Amino acid sequence: MRYDLVIFDNDGVLVDSEPLSNRLLADYLTELGHPTTYEDSLRDYMGAALHRVHELVEQRSGQRLPADFDDVFQGRVFAAFERELQPVPGVAGVLERLAEDGVAYCVASSGSHARIRVGHRTTGLDRWFDDPRIFSADDVGRGKPDPALFRHAADRMGVPAERCVVVEDSPLGVLAARAAGMDVVGFTAMTPAARLQEAGAPPGQLFDDMRHLADLLK
Repeated sequence: MRYDLVIFDNDGVLVDSEPLSNRLLADYLTELGHPTTYEDSLRDYMGAALHRVHELVEQRSGQRLPADFDDVFQGRVFAAFERELQPVPGVAGVLERLAEDGVAYCVASSGSHARIRVGHRTTGLDRWFDDPRIFSADDVGRGKPDPALFRHAADRMGVPAERCVVVEDSPLGVLAARAAGMDVVGFTAMTPAARLQEAGAPPGQLFDDMRHLADLLK
């Protein structure tokens, strides 16, 4: 394999959480008086940390979200995860192959540590991700598209940026990976390929089935 470290995004790449969390986010924002459709949420917030939600809502409406917004939203998401969350089809096979081949991997997510761990425990992916392999925007104080999270993950894993590849499904994540000086492969299960290409994912590095990922990393 031509990379020394594979960095996975979490939501939508490891766990199939984007439909759940974006439906809940759209519903909650609408409930608070900020009409938002599911499609709006995917377009504006997919792959982002929660601070982006606060910033865009205030920018657009001049109003701040409630102080307990993050806690209430996270509680709703965690409850939905416990009921419905599934791993992305084929991702367990990818992780097994990386482990067998001795290729280092980790997860770097705009979501909180708690969100990552709940999702992994619910789907059984926790067997592949011990604490030293888990990185969150909480660690650096900034979410994607800022490259700090990916740089932090590579530094902690002891691999230079040019030897890393990021697996992403959101334009914000692709922008962050490119800004970090890393190669990126774009997972198009939830996002149109054109949007990931616009963010910097090379046309030949796009895939829509997790079972095809290993071939792109050779």
